[in-house]
Amino acid sequence: MSEGRPLRLLGLHGYRQSERRFRQRTGALRKALRGRAELVAVSAPHPVPGGGEDDDEDDPPRGWWFSGPGTFEAGEVAAAPAGLEESLSAVAAALAEHGPFDGLLGFSQGAALAAMVCALRARGDPRFPVAFAILVAGFASRAPAHGHFYREPIALPTLHVVGDADTVITAPLSRELAQHFVEPVVLTHPGGHFVPAAAPQKKAYLDFLDRFHPGQGQAEPLGAGAV
Repeated sequence: MSEGRPLRLLGLHGYRQSERRFRQRTGALRKALRGRAELVAVSAPHPVPGGGEDDDEDDPPRGWWFSGPGTFEAGEVAAAPAGLEESLSAVAAALAEHGPFDGLLGFSQGAALAAMVCALRARGDPRFPVAFAILVAGFASRAPAHGHFYREPIALPTLHVVGDADTVITAPLSRELAQHFVEPVVLTHPGGHFVPAAAPQKKAYLDFLDRFHPGQGQAEPLGAGAV
């Protein structure tokens, strides 16, 4: 990483979002990170069928994988999940074509996907040259076919952002995901299912990201804990 440049984060949006929708909903976060980190999002490869009232034909809602035919529920023990390999390939392509990137920032299903990428990276997969991840409202996939991602502790630095009032991905699901990582940092906020960027969260993001800036050296081991 060249001296003085902001870190670059590849953003992975939630289910039924897209690159454009995610960019619109993370304006406060991007402002909070200005000069320290740049967020570049990418759209998932799979359009979600059965659009809603606010859907745009030119920008359909998208997903990273499905737990059922054209559907997704985070808590579903999916016997035949579909689409994940294409999404992993899409992330690898984005890292190669738009990189270099320093880390990932995922939201909801995008955070679950980012956790899987972290697992592959920790095993030495060369397709995913990232050093850390910020996982907002993340969860571990319940699909047995995805169980291999969590079989051993994931040794990549992570910040897990947990909303106490989140009714979509409840706080216990996000905390469970954090437990699959080695020395995770957990940031709790009182809000719901969104990417928080108020002053307390801004400080936590910047404190975490400072570990990866030039002059900070390689990421220092940081004990597990809450901020």
